[in-house]
Amino acid sequence: MALTTLPFRFLQIQDSAPAPTPSPDATPTPLPPSQIEPEDLMVRLREAFAAFTNELMSWSSVWQLSVIVVAVLLGFAISRYPVKKLRAMAEARDANHDILSRLYLSLASVVWPAIIVLILWMSIALFTINQLPVNGLRVAASLMNAWIVVRLVATNVKAGFWSSAISVIAWTIAALYILRWLDPVVNSLRETSFPIAGQEVSVLKILTSIIIAVIALWIGRFAGDAAQSRLKTAKTLNPSIAGLLGQILKVGFMTIAILIAIQTLGIPLTALAVFTGALGVGIGFGLQAIFSNFISGIIILFEKSIKVGDFIELQSGVTGSVREINIRSTLVTTNDNVDILVPNEEFIKSQVINWTHRETLRRMKIPFGVAYGTKKELVRDCILEAVKNVKWTWDRPGREPQVWLVGFGDSSLNFELVVWITEDAVARPSKVIADYNWEILGALEANGIEIPFPQRDLHIRSSEPLPVRIETPNDKSDTKPEE
Repeated sequence: MALTTLPFRFLQIQDSAPAPTPSPDATPTPLPPSQIEPEDLMVRLREAFAAFTNELMSWSSVWQLSVIVVAVLLGFAISRYPVKKLRAMAEARDANHDILSRLYLSLASVVWPAIIVLILWMSIALFTINQLPVNGLRVAASLMNAWIVVRLVATNVKAGFWSSAISVIAWTIAALYILRWLDPVVNSLRETSFPIAGQEVSVLKILTSIIIAVIALWIGRFAGDAAQSRLKTAKTLNPSIAGLLGQILKVGFMTIAILIAIQTLGIPLTALAVFTGALGVGIGFGLQAIFSNFISGIIILFEKSIKVGDFIELQSGVTGSVREINIRSTLVTTNDNVDILVPNEEFIKSQVINWTHRETLRRMKIPFGVAYGTKKELVRDCILEAVKNVKWTWDRPGREPQVWLVGFGDSSLNFELVVWITEDAVARPSKVIADYNWEILGALEANGIEIPFPQRDLHIRSSEPLPVRIETPNDKSDTKPEE
């Protein structure tokens, strides 16, 4: 006999004389949907609670409670090693970004309740064979099933609304199952239908399709993230290509999930022809920008003009390191740790400076000026000596630091420090310029070299002399201005 047909004796309310106690092998007759009325809800709950209380005082309940306690303790003892192992595997990875790390943590959170459920259902089977009551064991197993769902949702769904909604649904299903109202509710949903695409589709079928689609979409996204995470760790594969393959897997799994949901609803796939035509019109009008970003993302990934880790500068002023290249947009992180999502179309239509495309070394020019009359040789020598104190300087044969006299200003001799900087300095230009300016100013001050600044003399011309009045603190009387 299937375990799903085990009876709930404490819910079998008698309206007449007490009937003989059914055997554990008897299959209960589910209540028809018409019997579940709102006005009878509280009455049924009180009667069920009274019946449950009476059975709770029997010796069979003591045995069931003992089995539940043993299942909890035994499950805790057995789960200690796998939980410890899973958490160690999760700590070996980046818990915030690695999908496998989140999977290990999710499994670790449900190992204990899963073992408890397994022990309870094995106990239910043994009790049923020996014709012993199993009502308490079924209640405990149902609650543990709901707890497993809630734990999985809590560790994987970050959105508070969806996490709460799924938790409420799980506990509601568990309560209906315990009260033996699950079958009547399912029958009611099966009998209620709506016309969709010329066919009558029941509410139960719609809900089932939605659940299947949500699960399939979650599995598709999880599989895509897992594949992308695994591909990123492959040393022989370009990170950009790994990101593209991960995105393709995500889209592929989601497409399959949508097709599965449509098939579950019973809608023929030929009905998608109209939807495909409408989608084409939408791409031509409202979805043109999205489709353009999609194509631009594929071009970027295959062309390899920009890859993950490059330091770029866009014409719009965005400067930073490329962190992710997705199909619709690219994630750029600035030196201020600000994440900017740049549409892929901008990389195709506008100018992009990639400072690390072919070579990570870069030459930088830092301008400065000194007063006229300063010996240029002194300026050159003191500046070249100062740049040796900057850790960003790349001093190699053929790429030595240089000081150029680039022009004659209105009040200064204009110089430029031309220096090659290291790989680490390329991604932090503001910090590098600040360090060189600091050393340049210190070198000029140490050698008594003046840095010019603009001066303005004001000449006032008047046909009459200006009145001048001189007051002393002790003189409070009004005096006539001297002319």
